Amino acid sequence: MDCEKMGNLICELRKGKGLTQKELGDLLHVSDKAVSKWERGLGCPEVSLLSRLSGILGVAAEKLLSGELGENVFEGGNMKRSKFYICPICGNLLISAQGAEISCCGRTLEASDPKKAEDEEKLSVERIENDYFITSEHEMAKEHHISFVALLTGDTLILRRQYPEWDLQVRIPQVGHGMLIWHCVKHGTFYQLV
Repeated sequence: MDCEKMGNLICELRKGKGLTQKELGDLLHVSDKAVSKWERGLGCPEVSLLSRLSGILGVAAEKLLSGELGENVFEGGNMKRSKFYICPICGNLLISAQGAEISCCGRTLEASDPKKAEDEEKLSVERIENDYFITSEHEMAKEHHISFVALLTGDTLILRRQYPEWDLQVRIPQVGHGMLIWHCVKHGTFYQLV
């Protein structure tokens, strides 16, 4: 742990939040002199303060300890590169336009890696008026169902959440060619081109 790097990051984040050293110290129940000492790299916050400090500054504790945020590199605006993060505990679905560090239920989530659907796994897609009408014979039980269906084109993401014990019948506006992404809670994430 590099106290100087950590101190520089604390200072940068504190100023970004519009807090003075005294205000940050008051929130943590330490003196402004302690905050000044950290920011000058002459010491580091006690471990017992890291959780509250990271919450106040809006950054993960491990980022504070490393002294670096590690920003994403912009890869362009193609929504087809969107990443889907699915929590295995609560089923929460989080999406980012490119890679991100995402956690849920206290666990860091990995982006789901969609597999190309084989013919027998593909969803049935019909064009009705200006919509894609998507259906499937996939089981929709609590332990084994499709949790979402999404259409991704170059600039659009349209997502329809699905729930157990509902038939999978989805209408999604036809906004161009792209790919359908869906997630089976038992077998993972799949895609097919439309």
